[in-house]
Amino acid sequence: MKKRNSLLLAVVFVVNVVAAQQRSHYTQYILNNFILNPALAGIENYTDVKISARDQWVGFEGAPRTAYLTIQGPLGKKDYKTSATSYNIPGENPRGNSYWESYTASQPHHGIGLTVLDDKTGNFNRFTSNVSYAYHLGINARTNLAAGFSAGITVVGLNADGKINFGNNSSDPAVASVSGELNKVKPDLNAGLWLYSADYFVGLSAQQIIPQKLAFVDDATFKAKGRLIPHVFFTAGYRFLVSEDLNLIPSVMIKYINGEFTHNYQVEGNAKLQYRDLAWIGASYRQYTGYAAMIGLNVGNTFNVAYSYDYTKTNLDTYSHGTHELMIGFLIGNRYGDTCPRNVW
Repeated sequence: MKKRNSLLLAVVFVVNVVAAQQRSHYTQYILNNFILNPALAGIENYTDVKISARDQWVGFEGAPRTAYLTIQGPLGKKDYKTSATSYNIPGENPRGNSYWESYTASQPHHGIGLTVLDDKTGNFNRFTSNVSYAYHLGINARTNLAAGFSAGITVVGLNADGKINFGNNSSDPAVASVSGELNKVKPDLNAGLWLYSADYFVGLSAQQIIPQKLAFVDDATFKAKGRLIPHVFFTAGYRFLVSEDLNLIPSVMIKYINGEFTHNYQVEGNAKLQYRDLAWIGASYRQYTGYAAMIGLNVGNTFNVAYSYDYTKTNLDTYSHGTHELMIGFLIGNRYGDTCPRNVW
């Protein structure tokens, strides 16, 4: 069984290297769109820190495991609080009717951020580190537009000593003749736009903008050669006030990756139901892949935690025990006492 699992995983990864999705999946991207779009840097009134770990296809030897750290915050952002009633009123839902009535666009300001990501699949590893910059501008009384970019490096590594994907007697001469870790360092560039208001958001971003060849050794017999290709993400969501205590936020994401999926795109749909500023539940559907359930809790104005479980409807379900993803967030410098995000839902 392990041999069969390893072989299937190897096929999945080699396809990814050659012409498919090379960036990690995130079930809870709706909680941290900054991981996909650098334009969100500095969108809130505080420094937002997110730590996430994803264990995909539990039960497979060498299955994908992803961990990341993001830090982003504003520079020169001034959301003026002119009176005592400008702050949260005890007993009132901070995202109730008063939120809609009092929402105003932010003053022009800058945002900066940092992303550190490590993704392992079988014998392969991708480490990415980026710094981000964004500029936020109010284009009318209630609507903001942000533009941003991030730049850094991606290190793609192959552990030639590992036998997860190649077996004990590798038939690939390029791998069999090399020991230790093979690494390729590549520049990484991403950019995005984010339009947001009290009740909606629309985003467009591109990751891995620079197409690049990827080969670990200069050997014509080495099979795992390919290209790093651009990934494009379109996201949109709308907030409905179901009652004074409940918000419903449906959203959609469309990925475009040349050479991946049917017609090169994949659609993901999400729905998140939030009770006041305290807790929420959610569900999502990923085209061609499967379903997920999510739950989260905001702990005062200090931190939040969320968990998701993915169920795949593909043949991998025969061998996999699903996918787990955990995210913990910290609100640093939260001088206005926001108990849940104002602009990221």
